[in-house]
Amino acid sequence: MAAQQRYRVTERIEAGGMAEVFKGEAISVQGFRKQVAIKRVLPHLAQNKSFIAMFLDEARLGARLSHANIVSVFDIGSADNTYFIVMEYVDGCNLRTMFEQHQKAKKTIPLKEAIYIIIEVCKGLSFAHELQDENGRELGIVHRDISPANILISKRGEVKITDFGLAKAATQLEKTDPGVIKGKFSYLSPEAARGEPVDARADVFAVGIVLWEMLAGRKLFLGQSDYETIKLVQQAVVPSLSQINPQVDIELERIINRALAKDLSQRFQSARELGDALTNYLFSKKLKVSSFDVANLVKWTIEQKRLEKFALKKPELSAIDPAIQEELARFTSIENIAHAVLVEPSPPSSSGGAGSFENLAAWFAED
Repeated sequence: MAAQQRYRVTERIEAGGMAEVFKGEAISVQGFRKQVAIKRVLPHLAQNKSFIAMFLDEARLGARLSHANIVSVFDIGSADNTYFIVMEYVDGCNLRTMFEQHQKAKKTIPLKEAIYIIIEVCKGLSFAHELQDENGRELGIVHRDISPANILISKRGEVKITDFGLAKAATQLEKTDPGVIKGKFSYLSPEAARGEPVDARADVFAVGIVLWEMLAGRKLFLGQSDYETIKLVQQAVVPSLSQINPQVDIELERIINRALAKDLSQRFQSARELGDALTNYLFSKKLKVSSFDVANLVKWTIEQKRLEKFALKKPELSAIDPAIQEELARFTSIENIAHAVLVEPSPPSSSGGAGSFENLAAWFAED
């Protein structure tokens, strides 16, 4: 290892079509080591200006978002024509894994723990939505990709939002084209599914979906195709949760249905408002819940995942390419990431690569 190397990867955590995430170490000149997560743009996307602009937006916003319920961004850099974001490492699982393990065990996430997790998500979103610039003007940040995969939960029961890669702030250079959807289809708001501009209430709707699904044990909006899923989101018909899960009373169902209101004026107007309503509900029902209870769920989830992996004899993720270690040895920080100048985004290509997004106008032109 080179004497000047600041970061070293130790394990691949996730590998997707656009980026891969590694567990790694930050190494100081005094030899101090700290666990970090390192997100790396895949080489074939490094020249995609639109994707890199969005990737740098994530880092720039992440540098501003210093909150207990948001994954911190420590550094951003480049090496050999690719980009890295160095982030806080959350030792635990994401909510998607917790949800899936409960599904396999044919049970739902316990009610009070589910509510607690969502309250913590609302705290993080409220901070991001209300963040102001140096002149006291709200930045207008909207996450736009709230989903179980982007909610991380540590072994100590800490809940943190990650991946602000699709977030839009008024100050961003990377703009969203009218009529273009970004985000996971099953967690879009009706207005986003129609290709309309969105605000913080779109995140409130997505949070409502996540809570509904945790308590129902199944997806809320899921069609046979992306087109069908978009249609279901646009219609926003929400089945009675109290009939699916008897533990959900009318009062809680009313709160969830308000978060999932199709009419923007009827929906909770902020994450703060939704979080406050759920907190009041817990107090009114005298339901005791804390991070300790959530930590027990994480412990159970990790153990179930371990047993599943052992039973299925799943292969380990592929070995770390030595070239990645060499890239990190040449890691150069992009200075002052909170105000980083973004590359000029190129028009989305028609080849379906990163930077290509679905245009709603074309989908529903004949409707």
